[in-house]
Amino acid sequence: MAQTGNSASSRDVATLLHPQTNWRAHEQQGAFVVSRGEGVRVFDENGKDYIEGMAGLWCASLGFSERRLTEAATRQMNTLPYYHIYNHKSHDPAIELAERVLALTPVPMSKVFFANSGSEANDTVIRMVWYYNNGLGRPKKKKFVSRHRAFHGSTLMAGSLTGIPALHREFDLPLPGVVHTDCPHHYRNGLPGESEEDFATRLADNLEKLIVAEGGAETCAAFIAEPVMGAGGVVVPPRTYFEKVQKVLRKYDMLMVADEVICGFGRTGNMFGSETFGIQPDIMVVAKALSSAYLPISGIIVNDKVYQGLADNSAKVGMFGHGFTYSAHPVAAAVAVETLRIYEERDIIGHIRKVAPVLQAGLRRFADHPLVGEVRGVGLVGAVEVVRDKATREAFKPEERVGPTIAKAAEQQGLIVRAMGDSIGFSPPLIITEDEIGEMLGRFGRALDETWAGMRREGLKPAA
Repeated sequence: MAQTGNSASSRDVATLLHPQTNWRAHEQQGAFVVSRGEGVRVFDENGKDYIEGMAGLWCASLGFSERRLTEAATRQMNTLPYYHIYNHKSHDPAIELAERVLALTPVPMSKVFFANSGSEANDTVIRMVWYYNNGLGRPKKKKFVSRHRAFHGSTLMAGSLTGIPALHREFDLPLPGVVHTDCPHHYRNGLPGESEEDFATRLADNLEKLIVAEGGAETCAAFIAEPVMGAGGVVVPPRTYFEKVQKVLRKYDMLMVADEVICGFGRTGNMFGSETFGIQPDIMVVAKALSSAYLPISGIIVNDKVYQGLADNSAKVGMFGHGFTYSAHPVAAAVAVETLRIYEERDIIGHIRKVAPVLQAGLRRFADHPLVGEVRGVGLVGAVEVVRDKATREAFKPEERVGPTIAKAAEQQGLIVRAMGDSIGFSPPLIITEDEIGEMLGRFGRALDETWAGMRREGLKPAA
């Protein structure tokens, strides 16, 4: 039904354009208006509570009512509400944040460049790598290898790194200079009887073949990967995958870029996903939980090898000609500093390691459900993938919209999750308790059962 009247939803339809949204469908169904948040919950304009099973967009790590962050923002607003860091200028929040971030990295890193979003950060990575190789006299060494189903942002080059067709279609993406290799999803892409280790070996071999076909070490500059794929469906890499991939990268003198936008700051049970999966990055990208998403901020962290090449070229050119008005914005930086203090003081990693087994075991109990093909996850991130046929792993047709139907049913039960095709994602705030996990999974279970019952009534059901 078309939106009418002066409700918040109708005003939204009249004025706002929403990211990654079917705008014609939005005209009809209107907006889901969130009015306030408290802990792991948000409340709609009618006061109904929802457990935010995705922490917003994988990002509100400390939930929706952490007063220390609002107080940090207020203090900074009253002290220095804005300043830039161009042309040798600086301020205390930027300096302290850089120090704290560098102290946390899993391998020695040298410097941090701040931006405002993961998309901006990944675009900056591309510019840095091009600038770095030009400075080293390697003008052809520019190609990036990403992966199918990866998500690295929505800007032109970050969108090109992204391996999701809907973000390319009608946008003339990907742009030249980006190629995609296999998605490391063993359940979907493994061969019959192929072990995770053999699957990882095959993918590393395919990566090497792609690099050679694209010109080898002369033209291929970097490989970018999320430790756990997020928007692609919470794809956890198979055992030995990154070990084998990094061996190929070293052979062809390619930089390893770890996109930690989702995985960084505890999501996988370690401070960074790179620790969880044995990645030794040359460049790391962080955002989201850096400030618990209370204010926009992101960072590109480079090792000394990369920094020295960039710095030498900046001396030759006269500057590193890239940046943003709001890079290291003092209020955002102050909130991020306070966020990192809270992680340390409250031992957020210890808390995650305590409650993550409850989430993972609870999710895996859905594996026997008639709709469920695979359950996967690590730490406080996971997914339930539904299928038409559990034995053959046959997927539902996209137009059947089974995943979105489950997500909508979950919303009616008071739970916000995300349907990525027919994979239902979970990424709750890192502060979630064991009892709240139980409540979240109970609401999801009722939504799954409701969807299954509705499908049976309508004759749309998995194969026997």
